[in-house]
Amino acid sequence: MFITLEGMEGSGKSTVLKKLHAWLESEGYEVVLTREPGGSELGKTLRALLLDAENTDITSEAELFLYLADRAQHVSQVIKPALEAGKVVLCDRYADSTVVYQGYGRGLDPNLLHSFNEVATTGLWPDISLLLDVEPEIGLRRALSRNIEQGLSRAEGRFEAEAIDFHSRVREGYLTWAALNNKRFKVVDASVTPDEVFAQVVDCMRTAIAMMKTESVD
Repeated sequence: MFITLEGMEGSGKSTVLKKLHAWLESEGYEVVLTREPGGSELGKTLRALLLDAENTDITSEAELFLYLADRAQHVSQVIKPALEAGKVVLCDRYADSTVVYQGYGRGLDPNLLHSFNEVATTGLWPDISLLLDVEPEIGLRRALSRNIEQGLSRAEGRFEAEAIDFHSRVREGYLTWAALNNKRFKVVDASVTPDEVFAQVVDCMRTAIAMMKTESVD
């Protein structure tokens, strides 16, 4: 089973990932926790380039292909081997992020980006995608506070430095993309307390897993 968490900056993905990891293990699953960018050795180098707040001159096209390179390596070295070994892969961001950020956010063609992702992932898409949805102003406030607290404003603050209009396009892009792919996407209200957010996540997971089991029997 391949599960991804998606959402704009400050949506609470890191908190949910830790809790969901523990919940899945308590349910008897062996879980590989990973992320994009940076899930492979090559990806760690690419993550530093992509998220550094001082790299303001990366073009939209260059940004795109760096993400695709990270993803291709990640799928080949980490995700596919784990799935083939019967493990659950829980990933912080995946191909949907590229469609939304570089497509709806940067203005590139989402359908073309989907095609590029088909190549980078060799056609591997998640079974379940959880979208943590929050108003851009709330998410950015959370993300900026976190980066200051953890000393990440420069090293991982490039997207937080984008204008609010960009983040508004990203949020609308996520909601649009989730609606277009509603068979695997579950939208979670991430504006509430962490406990309330995770209660929604568990409900979504139970429903999605039950549906997958029913489909496998059919």
